[in-house]
Amino acid sequence: MVRFVKKSISCEEALDLPRPTCAPKRTVFVVAAALIDADGRVLMAQRPEGKAMAGLWEFPGGKMEQGETPEFALMREIEEELGVETRPCCYTPIGMASHGYDDFHLIMPLYACRVWRGEPQMHEHAGLKWAFPHEMYAMPMPEADLPLIPQLETYLGRG
Repeated sequence: MVRFVKKSISCEEALDLPRPTCAPKRTVFVVAAALIDADGRVLMAQRPEGKAMAGLWEFPGGKMEQGETPEFALMREIEEELGVETRPCCYTPIGMASHGYDDFHLIMPLYACRVWRGEPQMHEHAGLKWAFPHEMYAMPMPEADLPLIPQLETYLGRG
């Protein structure tokens, strides 16, 4: 997969430009989990065929339902997607991504989870893989997940 990097400018350079306008977009709130094993590897899930961004590797999780907190949404999503049991107290917030796609804007907090019951299974994904954060840079991932990697490395003390 070829990734195109947008040319970024510094905040100082941006302040010299006219104030930008915000095009209205639908905002989608999702939550993601970094299930971390005893060796410091993180469980990555491959998006299945038939879904947007099929084949890309992502942090498991999903959309928050009306009235859910992020931790409760993760408890539900991780059980649905991976068949493992957690509780809201198992999740620690460690990062966040805010990414604009063409037709929506994604807000995605990342939570670390080191305690769960059961073995992760592929209930909804095409594949599962345990990876160290530095290995994720070589994995094809959705653009919104990429800034979560250095945040994860910092949390694990490797950044």
